Amino acid sequence: MDISNPRRILAVSLADSTNHLTRVIKDLTGSHPEQSSASLAGSSHNLSLKTAYYTAKVPIWLDLISSPTEWAGSFLSSEAKEVLEILGGVVVVFSLPVESQSDQAKATRELIRNVGKVVKDGLGGWSWEGVSLCLGVGEIDDVDDWEDCCAEWGLEFVQVRNQSTAGRNEFGEKTGIPRALEALESNDWSQVSACDLGPDIEDFEAELGISKDTDADNKGPDLDPEDLDFGVDRDDFAGLKQAIWNSGEDNEEDFLNGEPSSKTSEKDASDKLDDEDLRKIERMMVKLQAVRDTSAGLPEDQRKRVAAKAVAEVMKEL
Repeated sequence: MDISNPRRILAVSLADSTNHLTRVIKDLTGSHPEQSSASLAGSSHNLSLKTAYYTAKVPIWLDLISSPTEWAGSFLSSEAKEVLEILGGVVVVFSLPVESQSDQAKATRELIRNVGKVVKDGLGGWSWEGVSLCLGVGEIDDVDDWEDCCAEWGLEFVQVRNQSTAGRNEFGEKTGIPRALEALESNDWSQVSACDLGPDIEDFEAELGISKDTDADNKGPDLDPEDLDFGVDRDDFAGLKQAIWNSGEDNEEDFLNGEPSSKTSEKDASDKLDDEDLRKIERMMVKLQAVRDTSAGLPEDQRKRVAAKAVAEVMKEL
């Protein structure tokens, strides 16, 4: 089975460990990651996986962390919810400190702790259907403390040595990069389809007033999934609708596709809005912008589902 739109991997390291992150990505994928700017942060690199059950090119998002606490805070914010939902793997890369109580060791523990918080609180911890790895690069022999530190946050520790070593330990288990690849290959990279969402999506649809009954006499709230007009009151929010989530008519802005608009019919929308409304609208636009960016690669039906869910959430604030 070919997985055409797999979930993503987020690979991170401290800002001063760029060389280790680059080396690990190269060893995993067979090629060096290309920087999109002066920094590796924000770059993406594909990992080709092929097993007896599936083939997939899994995008790896690369990020460099200067402040683990601030980084974790941003990923646990409501704006990052859609980013987390599309993740199928998290990989932390760090240099194994020689001295366990050095400043480097303390910074590394802080990195692991904060990434662990994102996995636990943002992704669901042990209930998350994903893979989370900590790849420690270095030659130290006693790694028990690092194994315990990673396990405490639900992360699997894998030591990556600089020297060539046997690919298996005394128990016959793979080690190093082969073990990391094995863990990644064993993961399910398929996106959650609408039919797999079960009761949760049904509850969500009930909130929006979406009915499975297609009878023309349905009296639920105004919702036309074809034009993405997700129940927004036309009188009070007509301009807002056009500015944020357009109806998809010719030459108007298609929010999901990010195509520019050639109309300015929203000019009177702000007449009815006070300062507090405008602040709420600004937050709403930031939210929906994040949704559009993170759902760009999804099939159309899934993009509409993600879109509807995001609109439902921000509308509660209004």
